[in-house]
Amino acid sequence: MTKEQSSLNLADAGASSASTGGGPSEVARLNPRSQMAYDTIESAFPDVDPGLRPFGDKVLVQIRTPKTMTTGGIYIPEESRETEQWNTQVAKVIALGPLAYHNRDTGELWPEGLWVEPGMFVRSPKYGGDRWQVPVPNSRDSALFVLFRDHDLGGEIPEDRALETLAYII
Repeated sequence: MTKEQSSLNLADAGASSASTGGGPSEVARLNPRSQMAYDTIESAFPDVDPGLRPFGDKVLVQIRTPKTMTTGGIYIPEESRETEQWNTQVAKVIALGPLAYHNRDTGELWPEGLWVEPGMFVRSPKYGGDRWQVPVPNSRDSALFVLFRDHDLGGEIPEDRALETLAYII
């Protein structure tokens, strides 16, 4: 079965269950996004020491860690998880270099102030940056960290949206 057929079947199943009184819970059960949703922020962004403090205008972010299993208990293959990890653009700000969002010549804060702060969730570039992985203790997962220049980050993502995923059901 192709991905297109699978999506079509899910859409048809959702429509038919809604029309037969299956209601929203039945549709949610069949929604791929709800199956791939994270339980907590900690599961998406495990607390791991990156082993680095950024210099200059750099911003250190942690890329969202892919899930190991769907809500329904289906194991997600390593290859799919790795693809999601390297393609995701959702990141948590970990630390800022001393010149991040400051005038490089004078050291004064930009007129707009800090654009991000540690703990915020942001849209990060898919490519670029200095990337490395750190093993998550007591897990087979690795946390992916990236250093970007301050102006490379695209915008803030509300915390509730940081848990969503764009991955496909396997």
